This record gives sequence, structure tokens and C-alpha cells, in this order.
Amino acid sequence: MVQVLVAGAAGRMGQQIIKTIQQMPDLRLAGAFEAEGHAAIGRDAGELCGLGQLGVPISAGLQSVPAQGDVLIDFTFHKASIEFARLAAERGLAMVVGTTGLSAEEEAELLSLANQAFPCVHTSNMAVGVNVLFKLVEKTAHILGDAYDVEIVEAHHRMKKDAPSGTAITLGKMAAAGLGRNFDEVAVKERNGIIGARSNAEIGIQSIRGGDIVGEHTVYFAGAGERLEISHRATSRDNFARGAALAAAWLKGKANGMYTMFDVLNLQDI
Repeated sequence: MVQVLVAGAAGRMGQQIIKTIQQMPDLRLAGAFEAEGHAAIGRDAGELCGLGQLGVPISAGLQSVPAQGDVLIDFTFHKASIEFARLAAERGLAMVVGTTGLSAEEEAELLSLANQAFPCVHTSNMAVGVNVLFKLVEKTAHILGDAYDVEIVEAHHRMKKDAPSGTAITLGKMAAAGLGRNFDEVAVKERNGIIGARSNAEIGIQSIRGGDIVGEHTVYFAGAGERLEISHRATSRDNFARGAALAAAWLKGKANGMYTMFDVLNLQDI
């Protein structure tokens, strides 16, 4: 049985993760916490999610959570995620990190901490379908080659704090890998004004924010006289939570280091 701690337990993703944990026989909710001062602190995590009493009160910060957890699931905010990773390193606590928007320095610190102290699954999107999409985009880009322009459009709810989405960035990197390009050199993340003709090498990413859109991503391969579109549309957060729960169960017994959902889903060699 894997004992799971949930960060941001009162948020939309946190609540869905708790519900998913309760549906998996090999996982148990061992702790849940929110930022200090949050209105949900002290409430039962199950009651907050509509599950009834689980006997797990929402604590104020990871420091206040009992030490019996095996793995921490975190979908909060990039600065908080790094703080959690430092505490996880002290405790030898495995992590599943679905937070996006980490800076290059934060990514490097997370990798260093994981290599030294704990196993971690970190990816821009935990959904099974999206990870299949990543592989499809890499393979498609490789097959179509330089004759097709690659453009990515992503849409999310109005409360999302980072843009482009981490998923869109990963899609761009997968396309670049398939084409043998350096993503950081060819990515175009905004366009405005008289920009001139599109270069042959660039990979464009455009962002939409509005309403309660859970998450939508479309990759366009635009050629002469035809266009191929590959899309993923999330209609609920269930798929993200399920992927995170699968990752938490998969981490049991794994060596220290950084892993992705490709490892969890056995997609590395596809």
C-alpha cells in the first residue's frame, strides 16, 4: 500500500486527486495540506471533496503533515513545488510533480534533488492520452519532415497562470526532436504586427485563455495543399488525476532520479 500526500488539497486538481486515490486499492490518502492561512485548513479532506469523513484533516503546509507518507503529489505553483522538493529530499519522500511553469533554474534544482535524494515523476501533462499525443507528434514530424510547417494552438481556463502551457511546450519539443531541430532556437511563442514571412524552421505556439476550458491542444502540420491536425481535448480533470495516481503507485521501490510518464506508461521505446 502506497501512502500518498496531496499538496493543494482544496484546489480543483487536489480534490480530484483525492477522489482518484480513494478509487485505487493500492493507494491510501495519508495526508493533505494547503498553504498557511487557507480557509480549508482543519477541514476533513474527504468531506471537502464530497466523499464524507476520511479522517485526514487538511494541514497547514507540508511541514505539518505526518511523516508516514511515501509519495507526494503536487499540482500547485512552481515556487511552491521547489520548496516541497527540498522538504521531500530531507524526508526521502517520492514525488509526482504535475506543476508547470518552472524556470530553467527550478527544473535544474528539481532534477538535482531527485538524483540525490528521491524518485520523481515530472511531466507537463499526466494524462495518458496526452502522452500518446507527444509520441504521435514526434513520429509525425519525423515522417513529414521539413515540407510541413508546425504550429501549436493551446486553450485553457481563464485562471491558468502560465502561457504557453507546459503541454504545448512539450509538444513543440517533441516536434523539434522529430525534425532534428533545437526547440529553443526555433520556437515562436507570440506574433504581433508586421512580422514578415514565416521561416521554414520555426515552430509556433499560440495560447487561448477563457472560461472553464480544462485543456485543449492541437498540432497543425501544414503543407502545400493539405493540412494534418492532431488534437487532444480534456473534458474533465479526471484524466490528469488518474495519470498522477498511476505514477504514484508506479514509483514504489524505484531508484532515486527523474522519470516521466513515458516511463510509467512504458512508452520510452515507441
